[in-house]
Amino acid sequence: MSASLLLVAAVSLAIAALCRHFGLSAPLVLVAVGLGICWIPGLPDVGLDPEFVLFVILPPLLYSAAQDSSYQEIRANRRAIGLLAVGLPLFSTILVGLVAWARIPHVPLAAALVLGAVVAPPDAVSAQAIGRRVGLPRRIMTLLGGESLLNDATALTALRVALAAAIGATTTVVNGVSMFLLAAVGGVAVGLAIGYLTARVRDWLTDPTMETAIGIMVPFGTYFIAEELHSSGVIAVVTAGLFLGQRSVRLGYATRMQDDAVRRSIDAILEAFVFLLIGLQLPELIRGLSGQSWTQITIDAAIVLAVVIAVRFLWVFPATYLPRVFSRKVRDAEPAPTPSAVFVVGWAGMRGVVSLAAAFSIPLYTDSGEPFPARAEILFLTFVVVVGTLLIQGTTLPWVIRRLGVTGDDPTEELLAYAGAQDRATREAENLLDRIEAEMAPDDVRRHQIGFLRKWVTTQRNTAWEDLGRGPEAIGESPNAAGNRIRLKLVRVQRKVFIEERDAGRIDDEVLRKALRRLDFAEGLTDRDDT
Repeated sequence: MSASLLLVAAVSLAIAALCRHFGLSAPLVLVAVGLGICWIPGLPDVGLDPEFVLFVILPPLLYSAAQDSSYQEIRANRRAIGLLAVGLPLFSTILVGLVAWARIPHVPLAAALVLGAVVAPPDAVSAQAIGRRVGLPRRIMTLLGGESLLNDATALTALRVALAAAIGATTTVVNGVSMFLLAAVGGVAVGLAIGYLTARVRDWLTDPTMETAIGIMVPFGTYFIAEELHSSGVIAVVTAGLFLGQRSVRLGYATRMQDDAVRRSIDAILEAFVFLLIGLQLPELIRGLSGQSWTQITIDAAIVLAVVIAVRFLWVFPATYLPRVFSRKVRDAEPAPTPSAVFVVGWAGMRGVVSLAAAFSIPLYTDSGEPFPARAEILFLTFVVVVGTLLIQGTTLPWVIRRLGVTGDDPTEELLAYAGAQDRATREAENLLDRIEAEMAPDDVRRHQIGFLRKWVTTQRNTAWEDLGRGPEAIGESPNAAGNRIRLKLVRVQRKVFIEERDAGRIDDEVLRKALRRLDFAEGLTDRDDT
């Protein structure tokens, strides 16, 4: 099995690399490839282990997404995110469960609600990737990102309650609410505690390599500890990620750059892996349905898929506009969303690997020793919902965004804010240089460095304001752009010489690595968009 997983990881990464190169949607291509190759004779079955997904795959992806999120943006949109991340999964669980209960023969209501909870949480990985590529407004991206951080916790808690009822354990609405509150409060507490402890340890170490290594382990340890304490591992990981993401601005530059590079590499591997893994599950699910009526199963799958897609619209439009009708405070605090923007949020409801992992975690037997009712049907219906939403909504989402004319925010506002902040930062830097120069003797040989540094901070200010003006196609190459271009050429020339010196045996690899590291940082200072 381990060799099979390594093969899946290698193949998925290769496909994802090709998709990035050609500008294709990697999640959709990977699912389609998985569906195609799973029937090749002789290939080993690669089953989906729910413990592996929930304890190994999910935590680092959630942690990375939380670190990339803006706490200020999430806080400013907490009402809307709460409705999407808490209200919508519960609404989906109930409505999908009722439809499944009415459609699938011999399925008790509790088992039908298990299906509803399993397919409730959307996976925003592909939606956010598409949104970034087509330039969705920041508020929509914030809503989708905030929803994806917390909806798994809501759905998995609802799944615990539904499973308890389905296998014969005594449960009530009060027990369910208590379980949810305990999971939420406990998850926040665990996440804050681990986040605070991690921040203190990393501050004490001041060792970029070890700081990054500890950061890699944080999501796994946080999830495990929270689950062992019967709280929400998802909420704990998200809380720790948000806390440490806010604290990352205080890290050393080397740690921050290294953290970002490592996280993005891990994300690329895991995201590619899980989407290919989804497509590979079809043969096992079909074998579980042997002897069933495929006509009935196909009809049931189509109905459940349609309900899952429709439920999101039944929630997002009333949840968006009804509070504005009844609350002046909401109208004053939040900009009025357009129907087209709300429709895009409704259409961005693709399901992912968390739903499949949750489905595979359904026990084989109830407490009475009877087989879990309709377990095979629930697994297959979940697979249809996951693949169906990815292929239907995922392939059409870019077209829907363009067709409805939902465009990104005006970049001028962001550039103006950056230029203003850079101007203030430059003035502070110039004041510091004035104080340093005033303390120097008139014949101090270090005075020429003050002049060089003044030019550097002035260039930073000029570059920020140039970004607000007309582009180079209108006014030609700016002085700062020309300086960046020439500096990049100088760096490349020096790098070439150092490599030639190593190849000629005049310096060793250790000297070369030291030289290249310094040149790499120098190249990083260059604005590559201007080269």
